[in-house]
Formats: sequence, C-alpha cells, structure tokens
Amino acid sequence: MDEGLTYKSSGVDIEAGYRAVQRIKALAQATLGPEALLSVGGFGGAYALGDGAEAPVLVAGCDGVGTKLRVAFMTGRHDTIGIDAVAYCVNDILCHGARPLFFLDYVAVGKMDPEQVEAIVRGVADGCRQAGCALLGGETAEMPGFYPAGEYDIAGFAVGIVPRNRLIDGSRVRPGDCIIGLASSGLHSSGYSLARRALLERARMDLGAFVPKLGRTLADELLEPTAIYVRPVLELCRRLEVRGIANITGGGVPENLPRAMAPGTRARLEWGAWPVPAVFELIREAGNVTPDEMLRTFNLGLGMAVIVPRDQEKSALECLALHGQKAWVVGRVEEGDPGVDVVGYPRLAGRNEAASGFEAGRGVSR
Repeated sequence: MDEGLTYKSSGVDIEAGYRAVQRIKALAQATLGPEALLSVGGFGGAYALGDGAEAPVLVAGCDGVGTKLRVAFMTGRHDTIGIDAVAYCVNDILCHGARPLFFLDYVAVGKMDPEQVEAIVRGVADGCRQAGCALLGGETAEMPGFYPAGEYDIAGFAVGIVPRNRLIDGSRVRPGDCIIGLASSGLHSSGYSLARRALLERARMDLGAFVPKLGRTLADELLEPTAIYVRPVLELCRRLEVRGIANITGGGVPENLPRAMAPGTRARLEWGAWPVPAVFELIREAGNVTPDEMLRTFNLGLGMAVIVPRDQEKSALECLALHGQKAWVVGRVEEGDPGVDVVGYPRLAGRNEAASGFEAGRGVSR
C-alpha cells in the first residue's frame, strides 16, 4: 500500500507556523493599548472606539487564498478567486459578531495583464456584494522576477463594526450549549497543498475531466468559492443569543472550534450528524490519508460553527433555514479541558487538544 500523504509531507509544516507566531507574538502585544479587546486566540483583532456598553468596536482581519491559486493558474480561471479572499476575511470578523464595513485587496503580479486583474477584482467585488461591504480600495503591484508569467498572489483586509456589548468572544459559552454546524461549499480555501498532492500528483486526475462522484469536473469542484456566511449569521445574532462562532479554516474543527469557546469547556461532536461532501472522500482515497489527518486538515463539510443556548437550537435552525443556510445540530458543549471530541469518528486517535498557536488577528496560511 502506498504511504499515506500528510499535510507536512505535502509541504505545509503547521508546527513551524505555530512556532513562528509564538516568536512574533510579543512584538505585536507590545504595540497594544487598552483599546485592544480580544485576547490571544481570536479570529480577528478588536479596537474599541469608546468605553460605553454600546460604544462601537472595529474588528479587523486579513487573509489570503493559499495554494488554491495554483488551480486558478492551471485552469486560467481567475474570476472567482477574489470571492475566496473576501470570504476568509469577512467570515473571520463575523466570528466576533461584526458587520463587515469595507474591504481592501492587494494583488501582486509578475507582469501586468489588465484582463486578468479585472477578472480577479471582479471576484473581489462579487464577494463584497455577498458580504454587504464596500470594496473601498486596494493595491496592484507589478513585481518582475517575483512571479512567473500569468501567476500572482492576492491578500485581503476587512474591517467590521459591532457594539461593545455585543462583541462575541466565546466567554459566555457554557456546558450544555448547542453547537450548530453550517454547511461548507467544499474545501473553501484550506488544505489545498494536500488536496493537490493527492488528486493531481498521486492520482494524476485531470482538472477538466468530469468526476461522477462529484457530479461535475474536478476544476469546478476545486474552484468552488468559499461560502460567505455574513447575512444568515448576522440575522442569527440579531434574533438570538449567540455565544460563540468559529470559522472552520485550516486545521479543521479541532483547531478552530476551541478558539470560540470559554476556558473549562470542551466540544463533543457526533460524527454522522452532518453530510460530508464527496470531495473529501476522494482526497482520502487518492492520497491514502488517515482519518485523523483529514480531520486536522479539512472542514469536512462544516464551514462554520455557531454556539447557542440549548433552548434556542430550534429557533436557530429555523432562522438559518429562512436565509437559505443549510445547518445541523452537530454537538454539545461539555465541561472539560479545551478541545474537541468527535464521537464515532473512524479510528480517531485519542483526544484532539486545542491548538494554541494563534494570536488574535493572526493565523497561519496554508
């Protein structure tokens, strides 16, 4: 049997990324004043503009698209990659209850191709419309010698706003609370180093070929834009008591869900409580990837998790359904050390401890 692929063998050393964050954490913390509200481990950085309970708080986040860009280069399709850049930023600040206000993009190219740049930014504008925020500006840099012809990088920066007394930081999460999982649209923009290695290199699949298990071409699947959850989740926050929100990005559920929970609480998820998109099984089979590695790398069908009091779970599901968002009750909060247990997950090796390699507003790209 072929040796199973891992994220590290595919070129992404998560532990090295955590060590890098630890080395720079003090540098960032030394710049912070009392206006900075969120503690280490959040999904965004928060800056208070006043002391009152209803004083506005700005929540900011930045991110890129990772090696999903390689698929765009291989197919010559650049009109959706900007949606991913917007999605990862606005979904992160949404985790703190913030309504996105505006977005800035940065596009760096080796050689300026006006049509290509237009296609990229068309996706950015589409994402901003979905998120209800303004594309306020950006920067396009031509950098000869840095990128091969036709290639580029893109990063995004989002700023949102929330009243101070409605800022969500997970501190109100309690044992017995309900964990609701929101459907992902596929891989989103995480785990592509492993996905490409498994599907394109190990299995030698053709991006343009129709894949019966997927019901479409591999390229269509891998370029499916990241879901933007702003409208349904903000409505949920307006109607109910949302105690925690986690954006399930690189590192999967075990890494991200504990970042939205209070100390002394642990997540218990029920495997089988939500459908897993076929693309994940395709990757697992093609790369002989272990179940544990799949869980630590991909969202496995859950793009976001929302924590509400147990007596509000039915109302939460109804609210999300009204806004066209597929969602399921996927687990409960229990008392315990920070982390995630997935009951019934195949060959799950022990307990998945919470990742600690994050500083508020800074993640590790994949």
